[in-house]
Amino acid sequence: MNIAENLKIILGEENVLENEPMSRHTTFRTGGNADVFVTPSSVDEIRAVLEYVNKNNIPYYIIGNGSNLLVKDKGFRGVIIQLYKKFSKIETDGCIIRAQAGTLLSAVAKTAMNNSLSGMECLSGIPGTIGGAVCMNAGAYGGEIKDIVTEVKVIKNGKIETIDNASAEFCYRGSRIMRENMIVLEAVIKLEKGNKEDIQAKMKELMEQRNSKQPVELPSAGSTFKRPEGYFAAKLIDDSGLRGFSVGGAQVSTKHCGFVVNTGGATADDIITLMKKVTDIVMEKFGVKLEPEIRIIGE
Repeated sequence: MNIAENLKIILGEENVLENEPMSRHTTFRTGGNADVFVTPSSVDEIRAVLEYVNKNNIPYYIIGNGSNLLVKDKGFRGVIIQLYKKFSKIETDGCIIRAQAGTLLSAVAKTAMNNSLSGMECLSGIPGTIGGAVCMNAGAYGGEIKDIVTEVKVIKNGKIETIDNASAEFCYRGSRIMRENMIVLEAVIKLEKGNKEDIQAKMKELMEQRNSKQPVELPSAGSTFKRPEGYFAAKLIDDSGLRGFSVGGAQVSTKHCGFVVNTGGATADDIITLMKKVTDIVMEKFGVKLEPEIRIIGE
């Protein structure tokens, strides 16, 4: 019996796909196939899948909605575990929101707004899930997820643990959760009472700002590079004369140089080659090393 057949016993046939194109599950809309792609919908199912892959030394990778991810053209040999729509329960209790890892930030922000809770506005336009946001301490417009998360339920070495904000060791686009390969199950977010109309107006304003300045009309993985200390990646790239620079279907966005976009038919190799050329040219011109913000997996 192969890997997929064993996982179908654990999850049911409808939750296991074989040779699945990862272009369907990443916002870059490109990349090779995963050998097996699974969508567990409970903590017990997640633990059962992890127990199976770990026991059999099968490589695996956890994804949300693939908004910060590039899968190489030859695909991923192993199991992709997607925590997204089937693991996206939200609960509210006063100023507290509990959200499962697969919940979109936009859904949490909308729930907060509907409950007149303020603090999620700056994160509302990020097209990622709570799990990914917590791992990489996602942020925008002066706010980060670390500012509102009080505790995170994770799986670490097969055991469920709850870690508080301080223990998560949040840093710029990272955390101890990411460094130690913990799997986020749920985050507890503490917000403040606010005025629903004001919250809605702020979210609308930031969304309009995002749409006017970022290339939301083309597939991308968000900001391609981390912000180097003392600099802005987009400005360094622009000042290097790389606005609109292309490799195949991959392009440095003409709208915002911090984004690499898929203009149509870009391969993962096009994107990786473009990123390397941009990194090399910026290093040559300014002596600053750009580090990728997106995760690259596969072979």
